[in-house]
Amino acid sequence: MAITRMTLDEIMSRPAEVDQAKIDATTEADLRRHMIEDGQDPDAPLDTLRFLNPRDVRRRLGMTQKQFADALHIPLGTLRNWEQARTAPDPAGRALMIILQREPEAALRALRQSA
Repeated sequence: MAITRMTLDEIMSRPAEVDQAKIDATTEADLRRHMIEDGQDPDAPLDTLRFLNPRDVRRRLGMTQKQFADALHIPLGTLRNWEQARTAPDPAGRALMIILQREPEAALRALRQSA
């Protein structure tokens, strides 16, 4: 696929590809049906670990963003994007957050040894 360069004005002048009326017409019953079709249980309690915020893990460890990013061997910008919810950690990043939440000393020790 080719990459096309456009100015912001060109982008803003294009028609929206989202059918807002369809979104507004979606009911709770529709959402429930979609979840079931996707193999999810709409009545299951939320898995809080799935929504673990890297900021909370970092603060619990008493580390600055720079220290935490260095310890995890990730770019500082990536950590900032995760913490500000611009992007979400990939599955490996989420797994690492869970490990750091549950076993921080072992995880940090292993990360130090891998450097």
